[in-house]
Amino acid sequence: MTSPAYVPAHPVFCTIVPPHLLEHLASSADPAIAAAARRTLVADAMNRTARALAQPAAPRPARLAEPPESARPRRTVYDARGGTELPGVPVRKEGQEATGDATVNRAYAGLGATFDLFLKAFERDSIDGAGLPLLATVHYDRNYGNAFWNGEQMVFGDGDDEIFLDFTLPVDVIGHELAHGFTQYTANLEYFSQSGALNESVSDVFGSLVKQYVLGHSAAEADWLIGEGLFHPNVQGTALRSMKAPGTAYDDDVLGKDPQPGHMDDYVRTSQDNGGVHINSGIPNHAFYLAATELGGNAWERAGQIWYDVMTSGVLTPESRFSEFAAATVASARERYGDGEELQAVLKAWGAVGVPTD
Repeated sequence: MTSPAYVPAHPVFCTIVPPHLLEHLASSADPAIAAAARRTLVADAMNRTARALAQPAAPRPARLAEPPESARPRRTVYDARGGTELPGVPVRKEGQEATGDATVNRAYAGLGATFDLFLKAFERDSIDGAGLPLLATVHYDRNYGNAFWNGEQMVFGDGDDEIFLDFTLPVDVIGHELAHGFTQYTANLEYFSQSGALNESVSDVFGSLVKQYVLGHSAAEADWLIGEGLFHPNVQGTALRSMKAPGTAYDDDVLGKDPQPGHMDDYVRTSQDNGGVHINSGIPNHAFYLAATELGGNAWERAGQIWYDVMTSGVLTPESRFSEFAAATVASARERYGDGEELQAVLKAWGAVGVPTD
């Protein structure tokens, strides 16, 4: 299957930490925590506005029929040095030795791990299928508690060391943000309501697959957490989200409680966060977890392949809803694997989260 040459109707700005969580922190009684959250919200609002005013991205090159055996990542890591000008100063380019900055080296390695997953598991040459250079900026702003994909590159904050640690620490955060680029160059799901929640979920799915690929974990061995290791040790929480058990990732006096649902009965209707894109993504996230663990083995080999096929098939529209995406996974499973256990696992997974497939 090949990807259509989608052109984003609206330039992309996608963050790993949802605004509702930052807004909660901004009201903290702790002045340092509140100030860092407000600073992050202001920076995100400025970046979101800048992207909205930007020109739509150019059409991506046609996908290569087979990536060349010589396909290699083309990475550049930049250092913003506490500022907000992008991309910053180049500090490590493809093939260069590790630097003395662990954040730079983690970003470089995470870009490479994501490239490797897409190439080796799905025969895709970079996130656009045509060797797109992978760019990342570290040390963005001061006390910046987020990471984002802005349609062209990744950007990482160092955190505030009160709630959030360095955003390059969890490799799935890197995979998650790069996967927004994958979505941008394939199904181009609009970042609003159910299509936006699918956009976030696809990033969680492939971010988790990158982590599992790096660690060599099977679906049964994986923790299915997104952003594990990102919180300061004093925070009562394990991660930003849990695909295994949505709504259980954190429960903290300062952070609040994880609001993600895992079933359509609990779907959250809200005007915040582009219609709850980071909240309702828990539903398709859980469906993927159920399908992957039902099938067993390495999650990228069958469940991941089905989700990849859907994203690159051309059957989705930018406005696709959960039921349309679910139906597409059923069709993809049947096309690739027939009527066997893969199809049954997918049907069972969507049924368990209350999303119809027909």
